[in-house]
Parts: sequence; structure tokens; C-alpha cells
Amino acid sequence: MNFNAERLIHYVDDIFKNVGLSSEDSHIVAESLVAANLRGVDSHGVTRVPIYVKRLIEGAVNPCPDIKVIQESDATLLIDGDDGMGQVVGRKAMEIGIAKTKKSGGVHIGVTRSSHFGAGAYFVKRAVEADMVAFAMSNAPSTMAPWGGIQPYFGTNPYACGIPAGKHEPILLDMATSVVARGKIIMSAQNGTDIPTGWAIDDKGRPTTDSNAALAGSVLPFGGPKGYGIAMMIDIMSGVLTGAGFGPHINNIYGDYDKPQNVGHFFQLIDVNRFMPAELFKQRVDQMIDEIKSSPAAEGVEAIFVPGELENRIKQKRLENGIDLSEEVYEDLKKVGAECGVDIRDYENADTIR
Repeated sequence: MNFNAERLIHYVDDIFKNVGLSSEDSHIVAESLVAANLRGVDSHGVTRVPIYVKRLIEGAVNPCPDIKVIQESDATLLIDGDDGMGQVVGRKAMEIGIAKTKKSGGVHIGVTRSSHFGAGAYFVKRAVEADMVAFAMSNAPSTMAPWGGIQPYFGTNPYACGIPAGKHEPILLDMATSVVARGKIIMSAQNGTDIPTGWAIDDKGRPTTDSNAALAGSVLPFGGPKGYGIAMMIDIMSGVLTGAGFGPHINNIYGDYDKPQNVGHFFQLIDVNRFMPAELFKQRVDQMIDEIKSSPAAEGVEAIFVPGELENRIKQKRLENGIDLSEEVYEDLKKVGAECGVDIRDYENADTIR
């Protein structure tokens, strides 16, 4: 099925309003999920709606959190997410951080008592629009073994970075510290397809292409011990430092429905203008992008890309042509909508479904 982006946001927005989120918060969640689909990161898009709804209904996520600063200095913030939706908590933390960065020039933001926050690009992009360099990281439930081990300890612990540019689109790096986001393996299992060799091991530590065996085993860190080391650093900053859960002390999003996840996040914001005028910085970033893209490409390589460029191309195509949803994802969305009193057919018309 193919959906117009705005129609899809409207549909998901209404679902979350019907399970207790405010109009503002439901729109944040819907916008962030569809934004991931638009960029081609379907593993973090609307496929997450059913599990988010289940956790809200079961009480694992607080639909009306009191998000507040619990500790502050000139250059630091510690924010309590009150077990709210990760997208809502992360968005509020960024808004508080952006306002503080405009005054102080830079800020480190720790977040405790949050939940799965989706794609990190959604948060850093907001800071980039304010002429800031931004970093976002989060820990996650245990799905990745320490390098050399077979028992999951760390999550896929994502890391995102946003850099303003001038004539070019901003540089947006958004990545898991695993070879692949676990959501892609979940989608493969839902679709009944195998995964490539090198993505994961089974529960005996053996390489596997069976998506279900991979889910029972462990995803692998990118770059071997390097990815493992970075995942550990992210867990320390997001979990240990903030007072949130870390390692196996984070509750599973696909289970533990009676318990908050206690995920932690860590953001860093830097006001470019404290180093040089933002316009000059953007010109220099543009120069770097131009030089990289004009450098000789290897044989068989059509073009050299910078982080976020491929996702921007996908976004433009999907804004023009709609977002393709697999039959499985569409049926899941239809079912959860019906359970929440929202009929997906009301959001379909000749211009919506192609």
C-alpha cells in the first residue's frame, strides 16, 4: 500500500490521541515516525505504532508525563522524562537545550526515565535549524553481546549527529552501533525473509541468516570491537551518568509490558556562532561537501555521498510519490487503528492510495 505522508501522519496522530496522548504529543510521535519512513528508515517508522500503543494501554508508558529539569548548571541539564514516550521526552529535552545553548553557547543534556525514542535524526535536525551542531545518543534493551561473547548485554545504542550547511542539505549521520538496527531484523522476521550473513549470531554464537534465530541470539557490533567500544561509551553516557537503566537493566520494549523501560538519552548542543559566524561555518561545510563529492570515485561507484544525502533523496521521492507500506505493516496499522476507534479507510482516497 502507498500512503501520502500527511495522511499517514494524520492517521497515526489520531490513534495516539485515542490512547491518551495530548494533541501536541500525539502529533510529535506521529511526525517523528513518518519522518523516519520518509527518510527510508522504515524500521523506525510506523511499524512501531502497534508496540507503542500496547505499552501505552498496558501502562508501561506514561501518556501524560511531567517532563522537568531536575538538575542544572551553566552548561548541563539533567531531565526526568517521567516514563513518557521517548519522542516526546527527547523533543522537550532538545527544546530546553536549544534555549539554554542560545544563552550559554553549549550544553550537555542527560535524560533519565524515558523510553524508545525512534530515529535520532529527528532530534538533531531541530538543533541544526537553529545553527547548532548537535549530537544525540540513547541506550536500548540488551540485544548485542560484548565483543567475543554470546549473551546480549548492550543495546544497539544509536548515535546521531547533525551539522548545518548552506547551499547543501545539512549533514545528518544517524546510525546504530550494531551492523544493522535490530528493527530491520524484526521486519525481516515479520516478512518471513532471511537476513544477510554478518548481521547477527544465534543463541549459540553461530553466524545466522535466519531472522528468528537472530532475534533469539545477538546482533553484531559494526566494526567488531570498535562498535562494541562505542556502544559501551554511549551506554555509560546515556545510562550510567544519567541514573537511567543500562545494559540488561533496561526493560524490553517487546515485553515487560507492566514496567517502564527506563531508557536514558544524552544530547550535546554547540552554538556555531560562538566559534565563527554561522554563515561562514556553513560556507566552509559546503566547501568540504563539494570537495568530497568532486573527488575521484572508485571503479563502479556512481557517486560519492555524504551522511544523510541518500536519505534526503528518498525523502523527496516519497514526498512526491508516497510512502510504500508492506501488506503486513498496513494490516497491523489497520488492526491497531480499529482497536483504538480509528478506521484507516477514512484516511484513504484516490490521492492517498496508489
